Amino acid sequence: MQTRKTAVSTAGFPRIGEKRELKKSLEAYWSGRICFDEVQRTGRELRTRHWLCQKDAGIDIISCNDFSYYDLMLDMTVMLGAIPERFRKISQSTERYFAMARGCKDAVAMEMTKWFNTNYHYIVPELSGDMQFSLDCTKIIEEYREAKSLGISPKINIIGPLTYLLISKRSDQGRPIDLLPNILPMYEQLFKEISLLDDRLTIQCDETALARDTDEEILSLAVQSYERLGASTSNIDIIFLTAYDHACETVRALRNVPLYAIALDFVYGKENETVLADFNGKKLFAGIVDGRNIWKNNYRESLALLGRIRKEVPVENIVISTSCSLLHVPYSLEYEKSLDSEIRSWMSFATEKLIELKTLSELFSSDIVSESSCTALNENDALFMSRMKSERVHNPQVKRDFAEIKLRQRAGSFEERIALQKKILGLPLLPTTTIGSFPQTAELRKLRADFKKNRIIKEEYDDCIKNYIRDCVAMQEKTGLDVLVHGEPERNDMVEYFGEQLSGFTFTSNGWVQSYGSRCVKPPVIYGDVIRPKPMTVETITYAQSLTSRTMKGMLTGPVTILNWSFVRNDISREEVCAQIALCIRDEINDLQNAGIRIIQVDEAAFKEGYPLRKMKISEYEKWAVDTFLLAASLARVETQIHTHMCYSDFSGIMHTIERMDADVITIETSRSGNRLLQVFADHGYKNEIGPGVYDIHSPRIPDANEIEEKIGALVSVLPPSKLWVNPDCGLKTRTWEEVMPSLENMVLATKRIRKSLSEAADM
Repeated sequence: MQTRKTAVSTAGFPRIGEKRELKKSLEAYWSGRICFDEVQRTGRELRTRHWLCQKDAGIDIISCNDFSYYDLMLDMTVMLGAIPERFRKISQSTERYFAMARGCKDAVAMEMTKWFNTNYHYIVPELSGDMQFSLDCTKIIEEYREAKSLGISPKINIIGPLTYLLISKRSDQGRPIDLLPNILPMYEQLFKEISLLDDRLTIQCDETALARDTDEEILSLAVQSYERLGASTSNIDIIFLTAYDHACETVRALRNVPLYAIALDFVYGKENETVLADFNGKKLFAGIVDGRNIWKNNYRESLALLGRIRKEVPVENIVISTSCSLLHVPYSLEYEKSLDSEIRSWMSFATEKLIELKTLSELFSSDIVSESSCTALNENDALFMSRMKSERVHNPQVKRDFAEIKLRQRAGSFEERIALQKKILGLPLLPTTTIGSFPQTAELRKLRADFKKNRIIKEEYDDCIKNYIRDCVAMQEKTGLDVLVHGEPERNDMVEYFGEQLSGFTFTSNGWVQSYGSRCVKPPVIYGDVIRPKPMTVETITYAQSLTSRTMKGMLTGPVTILNWSFVRNDISREEVCAQIALCIRDEINDLQNAGIRIIQVDEAAFKEGYPLRKMKISEYEKWAVDTFLLAASLARVETQIHTHMCYSDFSGIMHTIERMDADVITIETSRSGNRLLQVFADHGYKNEIGPGVYDIHSPRIPDANEIEEKIGALVSVLPPSKLWVNPDCGLKTRTWEEVMPSLENMVLATKRIRKSLSEAADM
């Protein structure tokens, strides 16, 4: 019988604010409407609210330094003084910080990519062998003292030294990890300065990079690093955290390193159960409440897991925690008044997960179980039973649809398809296009909100949408683009828009999560079987095509991206859910081509981020992810050109997978990484066509024609111009018309110059 309450902890907490207060404050600052003092005031208010929310919920171990004005990796870069040379001339620290993230007139932004296999983006450190590091831990000190003033003694979250280096890049030829001797002294100095803040402190080091496949060299460096950090002070307890998969090799390697605790993810790394005997007296922060999804915790299953854990780890060494930071889930269900009550009852956002942690602790601490906890357990059982039996979750039509599938892959080789497509489309060398969306103005957002709230009738709404499309088409024709898009004015989000028209989806009112900086997304919720009741885009796309003689692209979101950018039901496999979505996209492609649309883009922006961290799990994901894309495109005729788009990713290890997807044209984000990503395609001998981004849409800066011409010239030095398209990095919805128009005009002008120079060279 236990005689003490099991402590509970969160790995981290959302920082954008329950009503996106930080987003709104940052964007007001960037537009010049407020000063940064007001942004800092918002930051202090949010930190206070979030700390007290956790304290009031009964959380014993609360984080500080999990707050950022843009990104924690960027914060760590600033803290270590790892400032790229092009930003060092910016003397004002706030201006420099945001220039590194967003770019400025004289310097392109640092590269941004996905945080492991999540939809959060981080700013990639740019390191070099001659970089001089210097520590500035002011931010940590100030935030720790803020928490202390509220009666909270927080643990301090930082990115650990190995993870910081392993997910960085170098501007020279060396490996980032080889700079460990250079930055480890900075971490030791950080520990020493922090140690002065209190008699006893705890630092949580995020080493999620070690939840990936890890070789002996990295394991040895981890042991050496944490032995040094542990010896650097006498009053700091170190929590070594990993997430999103298991870290079995690392736990074994650290067996004799005197760490205070290791935090493991038991939701997405079930294999972690096999190394509990190697804890050797350390505390275990058991991540059993899902920090990445929005479904209620199954108390029976969690208590069974805790029962297995305590057979290997003494109960006094167990801390119940979230599987990862709650950054990946919305703030609270409190604002979801319009959500279907039954579906809402199955959900749990960040603040509800705090209650789950406390309830699990009370249930696990059997001698202090309260009547309310017993009631909570019974109610939890009933909810899971109702969800399992719900007819709205299970639709027999889906099984019938799968039984009728005859084709799972489109006909014709790429060579056959592209020859016919070029003849039919008649596009020039280096065709210019955009990725799909155009600016989502305040007027558009108001229009959609008014329509959703029945303030305007459908006819008025449709007329306004058509006017926007008409203006978009006219602008693109004037700019000189070769392949046009309709601009997506009717779409609030590239996933939500489709989810709203598919059965099995539901939507929140305030379920925002941070994607990067001030960019927030509101993921759809897939709660049941997915079916397309009727065509989703045909009317809009065919209207746009009727306005021009140029080729109009149909714009769809791919099944893998819809899956990866949604909160997905967890009662069946992700593969099965994705296949259901693929059938819906397949039928939409067929309807579009039957309506005369000759190019259809099936965006798979989130394809890469769905990859498991472990190689042994990747092949299974790749197989079903590619199979669902092929299923979606299976009815496309040989003459229908299928495009796809992928966001910031490292493609070096997945070229065989992209090749198997067999899209006629793939567009990729490359502007922040030079030709490094494009070179991967060239080295692999990729035969299909490619549209590398020639300017960065995540930055407000407007590239001039000379700059873009230089980039296109670099592209044609890597791949033949006959294989290349010219386009921005990504969709333009987050930019203003004042930025978009001149950027596209410069892009088209630069392309025409390159075409002319190539033509002149061919005539010589």
